[in-house]
Amino acid sequence: MDAVTSADPATTDPVKTVFIDVDGTILEHGSIIAPSTVSAIRAARAAGHAVYLCTGRALGDIHPAVLEIGFDGAITNGGAFGAIGDELVLSHPMPRTQVDRLVEYFETHGIHYFLQTYDSVYASAGMDDLISAFVRQRRETYADDLAGLGVDADEEMVEPVRTFGPVTEAVLDDVVKAVFISTASDSLDRAQADLGDTFHVIPGSIPMPGGSNGEIGMLGVNKGAAITELLAHLGRDAADAVGIGDSWNDVEMFQVCGTSVAMGNADPQLQAMADHVTTSVLDDGVRNAFVTLGLI
Repeated sequence: MDAVTSADPATTDPVKTVFIDVDGTILEHGSIIAPSTVSAIRAARAAGHAVYLCTGRALGDIHPAVLEIGFDGAITNGGAFGAIGDELVLSHPMPRTQVDRLVEYFETHGIHYFLQTYDSVYASAGMDDLISAFVRQRRETYADDLAGLGVDADEEMVEPVRTFGPVTEAVLDDVVKAVFISTASDSLDRAQADLGDTFHVIPGSIPMPGGSNGEIGMLGVNKGAAITELLAHLGRDAADAVGIGDSWNDVEMFQVCGTSVAMGNADPQLQAMADHVTTSVLDDGVRNAFVTLGLI
């Protein structure tokens, strides 16, 4: 595993297909995008490389500032959907019986949760308050970093407190993924034990203080499987694919891409699974990775 700590150029590689996570990779959780990330992605595409978003978020929940960077397509909802440009080329809905099972599980155990469809997110009662508290905390935590980038914590670039639709408005036949947040520290382990026979249960990427959170999709629906399917549509080789991320939903992406890069802010165990480790999300991590891999 190589450490990417500087921006020394490397020999330019053939055209690559890059899959890049959002939270903790492009966007600091609820905060800001490093300007070098924007310029690096645009420069890589100008050089002929294809860059795809690869996120656990629903399309409508991706921060507008991220989408404005410009991409060749996107894998969303943790691998449930994939698009080349604006054309949806893969879709893996969750069976209604399994959606009902998840909702019943969350309600029975008193767990706050989100339900994701292709382009929307719906929250259980009380979730808005939890997320509002989270965003306020992150603004305070990263106030110095924001100031160093010349951005005030109250400016528009900082992700606002979002208001999600209530789960009572969700069309359950369209749900593809769930995210849960619990004040209990063992909720993730319990969910893995209780639901792991049918569902892909992994630690969530929301750095909430205390408690536990996780992401739940169908077994076999993950970023790696979606990348494999999307590359088949493109007629491209996984050996020429690059995966960059920081969270546990990036494991399968690392496994299928010929080159994997973990962010410096990723869990050390996740870093150990990657071919390279770059610097952190606000420390030019994406740019340093792109330069070292010869993408720009």
